[in-house]
Amino acid sequence: MTGQVSKLRHAVAALVCGIALTGSALAETRRGPVTNLPLPRFVSMKASEGNVRRGPSLTHRIDWVFKRRDMPLQVTAEYGHWRRVQDRDGAGGWIHYALLSGARTVLIEQDMLPAHTRPDPQAPVAVAFELGVVARLGDCGPEWCEVSAGGYSGWAKKKHLWGVRPDELRD
Repeated sequence: MTGQVSKLRHAVAALVCGIALTGSALAETRRGPVTNLPLPRFVSMKASEGNVRRGPSLTHRIDWVFKRRDMPLQVTAEYGHWRRVQDRDGAGGWIHYALLSGARTVLIEQDMLPAHTRPDPQAPVAVAFELGVVARLGDCGPEWCEVSAGGYSGWAKKKHLWGVRPDELRD
């Protein structure tokens, strides 16, 4: 009997480990059922206004309206022509895909964030961006991203930007 219990414990442990590995692998490769693009992913508002609904159709109630063109949003789900999105504060809902753009933007999360002439803290500061500025996202390395807004550009620390994953690299 003890041998059977031991075998059962090993089988359960192997099953749990297998599920854990499969779950983490699924989290890394989760794709949208409509676009086959990664979920979650970042996009931006194409329109200057976008109704945010409780569900993925015109019959669902409008909870609020996003009113900031180019605002970065995170897509967390897809259903037909609808995308479930959330903003930096976690507020969100369902929005029609035609109101979204694949153009990448970020939200500056530190007041007077220095953006350097190259991705080096010793490089000269090209510009300082105010808290809440929406900037275009350019190339990103492990710690730095190139950002531009209002005709100014420079390299800023990735940890002070919302709209880019910490592990994301861009050329």
